[in-house]
Amino acid sequence: MTAAGASSDRFLAGVDASLPLAELGRVSTLGGRLAELRGRSVMLVTPDPFTAAIVLIELDGVARRVVLCPPDLSPAHFPQIVGEAGCDAWVGDPGTNLADLGVRTVVVPGLPVAMDLERRETQETEWILLTSGTTGAPKLVLHTLATLTNAFAGKERPAPQTVWSTFYDIRRFGGLQIFLRGLLGGSLVLSSPNESIVDFLTRAAAAGVTHISGTPSHWRKALISGAIARISPRQVRLSGEIADQAVLDALRRTFPGAIVAHAFASTEAGVGFEVRDGLAGFPAALVGAPDLPAEIDVAEGHLRLRSGGAGRCYLGTDTTPLKSADGFVDTGDRLERRGDRYHFMGRSGGIINVGGQKVHPEEVEAVINALPGVHISRVAARKNSITGAVVAAEVVRSTAAASREEIPNEELQRAILDACRKALAAHKVPASIRFVPTLEVGASGKLVRANA
Repeated sequence: MTAAGASSDRFLAGVDASLPLAELGRVSTLGGRLAELRGRSVMLVTPDPFTAAIVLIELDGVARRVVLCPPDLSPAHFPQIVGEAGCDAWVGDPGTNLADLGVRTVVVPGLPVAMDLERRETQETEWILLTSGTTGAPKLVLHTLATLTNAFAGKERPAPQTVWSTFYDIRRFGGLQIFLRGLLGGSLVLSSPNESIVDFLTRAAAAGVTHISGTPSHWRKALISGAIARISPRQVRLSGEIADQAVLDALRRTFPGAIVAHAFASTEAGVGFEVRDGLAGFPAALVGAPDLPAEIDVAEGHLRLRSGGAGRCYLGTDTTPLKSADGFVDTGDRLERRGDRYHFMGRSGGIINVGGQKVHPEEVEAVINALPGVHISRVAARKNSITGAVVAAEVVRSTAAASREEIPNEELQRAILDACRKALAAHKVPASIRFVPTLEVGASGKLVRANA
């Protein structure tokens, strides 16, 4: 893998270093040890995304397999991953007793150094992505460069002046997509797990970012950061979580001249589709429509996708098929059709059971988030001796509303309950509302939930 059409003005930028893309074929971070990794199954564990990016470029076509470990991956999962992926080499800070894991070849990467190395591709490298990594044992999904670039390979290349960036880490599917698009055309500004949103947006602005992506939670944090006004992108993209109308409207107001698009993609299913009409959900006409990155199907309220961009299989002892017999991936996302549009209701595993009646937390959150004075909310189950559970909401007030003493919490609480009673069935209305200063967003950029 090399940067297509790399020219001297295209660049790859990290927090502390930057490199012209034209130099990628002439530098190495591996200290001359690339040959030792040929044909190996390599576990890539490095906290620095800039270093990881160059290592990925060096190893593609050389290593038999590369396992992309996000920086927040717990070392408790290392033995599982080494065993299931058959890792016999490690690139990164060791940070653990690798001899106990049976890994003998260890390379600690450094800053890129000009080096005369033999560059030849000898195989199609398998790229292994993790589906979770911090909340239970991760699943390992096998991809190739062909599956990862399925959504945009063969399309017109972006202009050299395009500057890509993303809140995602490039070791996760969403960030990896932007990384690969940046190599195809334009430049790329990498985020860092230890960098504040203000610092990241400041760097992105200085680099002239034109296309930037993140989860709705990423964007909500950016909207209240004060630094979002520093960037003037041509395209803003949301993925990874349900994009409700409130966050879409806020981004359209902030960037009136930009395309605001929300996309569906997952590690297993690949890139599914993108919606640019500014509305939550997606048109029902997309189901079965041609010329999309993936074929869309809705079966018993579940979103299913079939495309050449889906992962090939799971690795390891999990024998669950990644795809059904007809080639579709069940994404686990539930849909509800309203008129000529499908709306995302939430994940199958996140349902609250209130006396036998189902509640999708995201459906309630969308109603709450749409209200003036609300920045973000999180809905979860609270135990109840009669119904088993009731709906409980945590709400973060918007910065502007919090400074207005004429809107006390009690009044906003009444407004939330009134809105929920008008829009939702009785069992979905929160039994309690608690105002909190913030809600935790995980390293993946998604709102942290108890059942995640």
